[in-house]
Amino acid sequence: MTKPIRIARQPATSLIAICGKCSKKLGGGFGADGDQPLGKALRKALQLPKPKRARVRLVETKCLKLCPKGAIAVVDSRDPGGILVVPERTPVLEVAARLGLIAVPG
Repeated sequence: MTKPIRIARQPATSLIAICGKCSKKLGGGFGADGDQPLGKALRKALQLPKPKRARVRLVETKCLKLCPKGAIAVVDSRDPGGILVVPERTPVLEVAARLGLIAVPG
């Protein structure tokens, strides 16, 4: 007998998928010194809690099949039709604002 499919409830309202292949190719490229992967730099800058408790889940995926040069492909579950191409060394807070994770000052 197989187990039934069930739903595991969690507080997340969105999922941000970051291309792992792009991230590996850049070898970092984000954060204060430009040596952190985008996901880690975003988690640190936004002080996100552990994924189980986070409202936003940052997930490094396999290849998203876009493969931009000198950039990382990022998909937001709230807008799956558009893949963001984030150039290396883009300020992390700018990326967070573009993803709607923080309010843009001004």
